[in-house]
Amino acid sequence: MRIGMMSFAHGHANSYAACLQQVPGVTLAGIYDTEPQRGQDAARRLDVPFYATADELLDQGLDGVIVCSENANHRPMVEAAAGRVGHILCEKPIATTLADAQAMIDRCQATGTALQIAFPVRFAPPAQHLREVLRRGELGQVYSVQCTNHGRMPGGWFTDPALAGGGAVIDHTVHVIDLLRWFWETEVVEVYAEVGRGLLHPELAIDDAGLLSFTLANGVYGTLDTSWSRPPSYPTWGDVKIEVVAEKGALVVDVFQQVLAVSSEQWGQTRWIPWGSNMDLGLIQDFVACIREGRPPSITGHDGRQALEVALAAYHSAELGRPVRLPLAAEAT
Repeated sequence: MRIGMMSFAHGHANSYAACLQQVPGVTLAGIYDTEPQRGQDAARRLDVPFYATADELLDQGLDGVIVCSENANHRPMVEAAAGRVGHILCEKPIATTLADAQAMIDRCQATGTALQIAFPVRFAPPAQHLREVLRRGELGQVYSVQCTNHGRMPGGWFTDPALAGGGAVIDHTVHVIDLLRWFWETEVVEVYAEVGRGLLHPELAIDDAGLLSFTLANGVYGTLDTSWSRPPSYPTWGDVKIEVVAEKGALVVDVFQQVLAVSSEQWGQTRWIPWGSNMDLGLIQDFVACIREGRPPSITGHDGRQALEVALAAYHSAELGRPVRLPLAAEAT
């Protein structure tokens, strides 16, 4: 099986490429990047060919591609690959607007291309265990979920609204909302949000803090802190935590708690070093299995679109200063 990488703009590209090289029978066939130096550096590290244009990469007889470009460039890359490869894995968020997201979905459907969205937290064992507990009904009626997806301020194009589509809210809302939709197979129907721009990082002209309150169609009330609130001195980049309060008890899941705390004079700090399962590898193994088995993606373009809509609703709510209902009206998308 031959898979190509389109762009190393997103840091997840490094992990996905390394995971591809761990899967038996899979060849990382090459890299294309709109920034040649970035792509050439990655190709050298991974000992694979670099291609100067997308067409050259897509001419290599690929079974699939992984798109890890800037958010705003997801649509043109996916549309370029659709019909020329059978399977596409696109980094989250699917796009920066619902129009772009739907165009990507439509293009892939028209060309018979399977579009999968990269939500690797679905492959973290703690998240999978929580889903099983909820689906078995062990907690009884669920009343609320309190969630966090904190992180470090990533810098670079992530702070450019034209390329990222937004800051911390669009960056971190989609992971948790996708999990909640996956847990209960339901949708968010109302969102209220407070969004801070330059609140934690005054030099930024983009949102770096967000607190969402939302209601799901099944009646569960939730909150989500999406802030870029982790300083460089913090032991790890961030977290994904979910606390479920229900009729028969409460359950707290910390997705990234499989770590060793290592203190080093060389680093000048304590760092949390992961020892547990690699959710990125789980995502890549699933993508490869979809190709081999000819089955539909486990995380669809529609899943990506629905998660994006909640992030856009949060921005719209913050602008209006009141809750907004979903689906969004056309002017808010």
